[in-house]
Amino acid sequence: MVVGETDSVLAEGLARIAVEIDSAFDALLPVPADARARLVEAMRYAAIGGGKRLRPLLLASVAEMYGVQREAAIRAGVAIEAIHVYSLIHDDLPCMDDDALRHGKPTLHIAFDEATAVLAGDSLHAFAFEVLADAATCADPFTRIELVQTLGHASGAQGMAGGQMMDLVAESSEFDLNTVTRLQQLKTGALLGAAVEMGAILGRIPPEGRTHLRGYARDIGLAFQIADDLIDFEGDAAIAGKAVGKDADAGKETFVSLLGPERAREQARMLVEQAVGHLVQHGREADLLRSVARYIIERDH
Repeated sequence: MVVGETDSVLAEGLARIAVEIDSAFDALLPVPADARARLVEAMRYAAIGGGKRLRPLLLASVAEMYGVQREAAIRAGVAIEAIHVYSLIHDDLPCMDDDALRHGKPTLHIAFDEATAVLAGDSLHAFAFEVLADAATCADPFTRIELVQTLGHASGAQGMAGGQMMDLVAESSEFDLNTVTRLQQLKTGALLGAAVEMGAILGRIPPEGRTHLRGYARDIGLAFQIADDLIDFEGDAAIAGKAVGKDADAGKETFVSLLGPERAREQARMLVEQAVGHLVQHGREADLLRSVARYIIERDH
């Protein structure tokens, strides 16, 4: 594909998934006419109309390669996005990163209050697994169990939450490159990997048939975090939609602090090329996945 075609494929994919995920959250999170209304309004505030929807896009793109019905992919995409959104709500709290801006608007605990933010994050976590366990997502119970197990593993101490704990410890520790890599494989890479894996699970691809997809996910996960580190190091808060320069202020080791910006940028490019190389057995049906990989290091937010 030429560059223009790549950009067009990605732009169309991002625009489509954003509408689909927002519509699904809107339909699945009606505001009740009772005292729970503020909680659900907070969940909707955090979940609808923000973010790149990269994880649902990856999931739906892999699922489409294997002929999965779009509705099933979108429901699974809503589940993984709900986990991602809950993690951002909790990350932004004063007891964690204490951020005031997310996706260009006030963070949830500022727009509502801290207690509501905690409950909204908790509820989105539960909501994710409720959606995956519903027969409306997939009629096969064994597939649903595998989806739940995959997202659960990627979300907890063996994945995202474990990486976040390492990130908190990083503020008072000196981490080497291997430790920073492990931290980011858990904090950022685990959910990206789960998105790719869940698309293949919906496509009934056996574990041994997913090796190349796991390689792709691993490489884009690290490239994504290097790009995030570069945005934090040299980005514009107005464009990024969140505070920048926080890693240096907190004294945390990152790919940029350990490698320097130019070596970090080159490492990200190499990882993207490796990721694209893992898709060599696929034809044009994997073009969107290739576009996502290249977008990861070209983005500014």
